[in-house]
Amino acid sequence: MSGDNVLGTHDDGGTGGPAPVVDGTATGLPLESRAGTGTARTGTASADTAEPLLRVSGLTVTLPRAGRDITLVDGVDLEVRPGEVLGVAGESGSGKTVTGMTLVGLGPDRASVTGSVRFDGRELVGLPDREWARVRGRDIAVVFQDPSSALHPMLTVGRQITDHVRRHQGISRKQAAARAVELLDLVRIPGGASAAARYPHQFSGGMRQRIAIASALACGPRLLIADEPTTALDVTVQAGIVELLDELRRETGMAVLMVTHDLGVLSSVADRIAVFYSGRVIETGTVGEVIGAPQHPYTRGLLQALPHASLGERSAVGHAVPLRPIPGSAPAAGALGPGCPFRPRCSSAVDGCDRERPVPVHIGPTRTVACLLAEPGTARPADGPPGPGTARRAGVPSNPGAVLAAGAPVRRKA
Repeated sequence: MSGDNVLGTHDDGGTGGPAPVVDGTATGLPLESRAGTGTARTGTASADTAEPLLRVSGLTVTLPRAGRDITLVDGVDLEVRPGEVLGVAGESGSGKTVTGMTLVGLGPDRASVTGSVRFDGRELVGLPDREWARVRGRDIAVVFQDPSSALHPMLTVGRQITDHVRRHQGISRKQAAARAVELLDLVRIPGGASAAARYPHQFSGGMRQRIAIASALACGPRLLIADEPTTALDVTVQAGIVELLDELRRETGMAVLMVTHDLGVLSSVADRIAVFYSGRVIETGTVGEVIGAPQHPYTRGLLQALPHASLGERSAVGHAVPLRPIPGSAPAAGALGPGCPFRPRCSSAVDGCDRERPVPVHIGPTRTVACLLAEPGTARPADGPPGPGTARRAGVPSNPGAVLAAGAPVRRKA
């Protein structure tokens, strides 16, 4: 047991068993029941028309290794609007964490960064360290994956929350102590001053992550980058952290860029999703579009690999519902050949996939797919999934996400 309700909060534990991972919450509702409502469901409908707070264009990160440059992030384009949650999803090694850390000047040592990262109109690429110190923590804050390593074991929680507040805002020690209590209350940790006087090891894993979130919020940032904030937590605690982040962005109006490998988590909190593969963005759209009607074979594979409520039971069509992992593994950085990097693992590959690198094409107002099957005039294999705007193949549902939520994943022909 994680013991994450040690201080009495109600959403870090529960009396029932853990919720299915595909939910992303402990509500028991399927993915489709919460997908597709976009920013309107969280009271930030104006974000649809607002100018982007963060605009990333052609971001490329290369690292010298063994006498040559290894590309870790390859031409990434992203936008995050005020009050919006953008989910960044993909397997380990897809470049999502490197991208997130590069956005705050914490990319790999010796890495070369090109492209553009504009925050509220200000270019961040090439920013001197002194200028980064004024931006990082104040305007853009980060919640790291492991709170145990992010928090100093020898400093009290209150001091860790407010040290950078005193540096950025020049407030007194007494004012900082009061601010620490306010922040702990904001992230639903009771105890006031007594909680602020305790040390990280005296809290459970879920509580430590809440403390890390409180520290990130101390200076009132306009953008929060959450790097796998629920990975080390059990499913019930994950639900509490995801719910907390959603509540905080509604209360504070900040934008959130959430990096995770779990599309189930994003289904309950994200407004839009960008799917990464081999350092590139291969699909974007609203949460309802990406989860309810995925167009890239890799996105479909991620959804079909999720465990869900019908696991081990009989589906509506009379079949057992197994996990369907994506075959093979992602290529290592620097080992990419010509063509689509997903081709060796893709059962829908067509002639040309081994030669042409797919570029994102617009298939909707805010919807892009980087796949040869999405390009007009491409001949599709007889046993492959339908592309955007094509007739549905007999026996294969046009909405894999909905089928997944209902407990019957799309099955490809052998």
